[in-house]
Amino acid sequence: MPSDSPLVRGEKTTRRDQILAAAAELFARHGFHGVGIDEIGAAVGISGPALYRHFRSKDAMLGEMLTSISRYLLDGGRARAEDGGSPDEVLAGLVRFHVDFALSQPALITVQERNLANLSQPDRKEVRALQRRYVEVWVSVLHAAVPGLGDDRARSAAHAVFGLMNSTPHSRHLPDDELADLLTTLALGALYAAK
Repeated sequence: MPSDSPLVRGEKTTRRDQILAAAAELFARHGFHGVGIDEIGAAVGISGPALYRHFRSKDAMLGEMLTSISRYLLDGGRARAEDGGSPDEVLAGLVRFHVDFALSQPALITVQERNLANLSQPDRKEVRALQRRYVEVWVSVLHAAVPGLGDDRARSAAHAVFGLMNSTPHSRHLPDDELADLLTTLALGALYAAK
């Protein structure tokens, strides 16, 4: 099972994790190119140049951030797919996992949405590969829950529902628990209607 946060790689939050979390908030608010290392350092109480003890560059920071998000989603998706239960229960668990991620990590969603093109070629390639594998988890779960749904239709439905669930940075009009229930209901309705 993945950690509670896509940027924390162990039991305890490290300085590196703190830097990534602060950078995610700043990148989401001001854009990748609108944030310098001094601002990131100040957000965690160190000098900008001290960041280089943890990351070789701001680009490397972004690469690790987006790779971590994608790996977190893939690992969490696989865990939900392997949880057992009926196909409907597995699909509901997968949807709820992604909704919970979207509600708890709006800055990461915004950074992912806006900055994929700013990744280095190797990082972009890795993120895209992880994302494709995450989509295939959804396709497999959808095949079990919605019999007769073809691969292309299942992939299209998964991507459409990601857009719905990932809208949370722009649609926080309800308390989180109510919004989570609404997004889960809407996502499941859309997925079952995909047949």
